[in-house]
Amino acid sequence: MSPQTSLYAQRRARLASQLGEGGIAIIPTAPERPRNRDTDFLYRHDSYFYYLTGFTEPGACLVISHDGRSTLFCQPKDLEREIWDGYRLGPAAAPAALGVDAAHSITELDAKLPRLLENRSCVWYPFAIHSGLAARVEGWLNAVRARVRYGALCPALQNDLCTPLDEMRLVKDAHEQDLMRRASAISAQAHVRAMQRSARMLRAGEDVREYHLDAELLHAFREAGSQYPAYGSIVAAGANACVLHYQAAGAPVRSGELVLIDAGCELDGYASDITRTFPANGTFTGPQRALYDLVLASQDAAVAATKAGARFNDPHDATVAVLAQGMLDLGLLDKNKVGTAQDVIDKRAYFQFYMHRTGHWLGMDVHDCGSYVEPGEVGQVSERKDPLSGETITNRPSRVLRPGMVLTIEPGIYVRPADGVPEQFHNIGIRIEDDAIVTDTGCELITRGVPVKAEEIEALMRA
Repeated sequence: MSPQTSLYAQRRARLASQLGEGGIAIIPTAPERPRNRDTDFLYRHDSYFYYLTGFTEPGACLVISHDGRSTLFCQPKDLEREIWDGYRLGPAAAPAALGVDAAHSITELDAKLPRLLENRSCVWYPFAIHSGLAARVEGWLNAVRARVRYGALCPALQNDLCTPLDEMRLVKDAHEQDLMRRASAISAQAHVRAMQRSARMLRAGEDVREYHLDAELLHAFREAGSQYPAYGSIVAAGANACVLHYQAAGAPVRSGELVLIDAGCELDGYASDITRTFPANGTFTGPQRALYDLVLASQDAAVAATKAGARFNDPHDATVAVLAQGMLDLGLLDKNKVGTAQDVIDKRAYFQFYMHRTGHWLGMDVHDCGSYVEPGEVGQVSERKDPLSGETITNRPSRVLRPGMVLTIEPGIYVRPADGVPEQFHNIGIRIEDDAIVTDTGCELITRGVPVKAEEIEALMRA
């Protein structure tokens, strides 16, 4: 068994040990999805399924029983269809190639699943992930119930398989960390190329559009072997940077304005996620630099707070503390109206300019799975009233960070024109985002192949 195959087998065994006596798990992969008329979107496997198999073909389903036995259902060999759609592994080759115990054609799933479910105590599957799966499970269970007169026992319990799998996926092993470092390196170089192209085209007097920089990202991703972007790239010039999920379009990139790029590639199933904000022509103006340095200082504080034993919320709290004081110092907020930095935090007055959290889990999915609440402290509940909406918020202790967890650190500031906001800052949007692996002593920033300091960005863009 190859090291890769062994890795997936170990994950399946670990999951099987959590299913309980008589437990059985069903994990389908993602379906192909039509894009229009007779073409499909580029296929991407289901993350849970891939985590347990390393298998990327559509039309597949994995079944794992509590004793560790794994059965794969996959597309049958079909030489005619393979002419059109490409190679299929097929059931005969799957056990040796993937390390599963048995494999059958996916066309046999409905016939064989009821027998696999017979005399089990609990069936596990991902809740609310696959449309129609719950109904199919009920259909298979009904087939088991039809055999009770012959002594068949039907599982009485159904559990959400996401619960144990999310916990497994939350801490990345050495193989996963290595893939994420490689994905981050590719993405960092893509950002470097986009920055340099922006400055180069403007120096040459050429018309620069957001899609030119988006094209540079896509080219860099694929040229380095990445399979796809991890998400739709954000390339936002000028005021567009104040739209958090803006998609790259055709707006002009103008000298004297900032460009915000939030983009990362996916490599072998793992995402990267980087945001950089830079001057289109390579030189920050005074107001741009003042806001940029504030955001970078808030990120530095968040990075220092990201370490084993800290809480997931700690980097966000550190960011907000720096931003709150900076907003007062720069005059974005009037201290005569909002009070001290602590008042800004308590009243959430910063929300006008910073309205998202400072990070999220990262892994196979760009917003990866995993609870943000510490499991052993779920019952420790407190309530507070949100000062902006008046809504009652339920608080639970946030997750304790442990080595191998991977999260983003992405503070920002977004200044839309408004009464009392200094005009020099209008329509400036800045976000700085890096990916961090939690370590025993702090965190490893794996995306610093593209610089963050303003002077280093300017130097890079002069090159």
